[in-house]
Amino acid sequence: MAVEYNLRSNFVFAPPEDNGGAWQASLETFRDALERAFPDAFLEANTSSLRDVPVLDFEIEVAPEVWVTGTAAMPAPDYAHVSIIDVTVDAAALFARWLRDSYVHSPTSVRFLSSFVMENGDEVPWPLPATGDTAAIEAVMRSHLAAAGAE
Repeated sequence: MAVEYNLRSNFVFAPPEDNGGAWQASLETFRDALERAFPDAFLEANTSSLRDVPVLDFEIEVAPEVWVTGTAAMPAPDYAHVSIIDVTVDAAALFARWLRDSYVHSPTSVRFLSSFVMENGDEVPWPLPATGDTAAIEAVMRSHLAAAGAE
């Protein structure tokens, strides 16, 4: 019997801790990449009220009727992170695969963390699989959540 997972979480994606500039990211390149991949994207430049840095808020349709909302902060060449909010693991995996395969410069340079794990006091990001399809990414994300007792 198949189990449907409806658990929703927030996920944060970032480059490796020892190489914050691995993505060679900027809000402009991220905006351009989103516009190319998701022509109907909602994109809005803002200033983070938390850290007073420029951010890009976005809402994209990663698959038919599957929307992801998030915020990207890339205020310096050696600092970047992308947060997506209130998503299922399958939607998060679709976004993560796009990020890994279409935006970052090295597929081994993406780490992630969920709000469930952080709420349990664990702030150690997990590496996103460098290869594999969306199902492989989902499996790692589900293991991540299970480690926190969320799934």
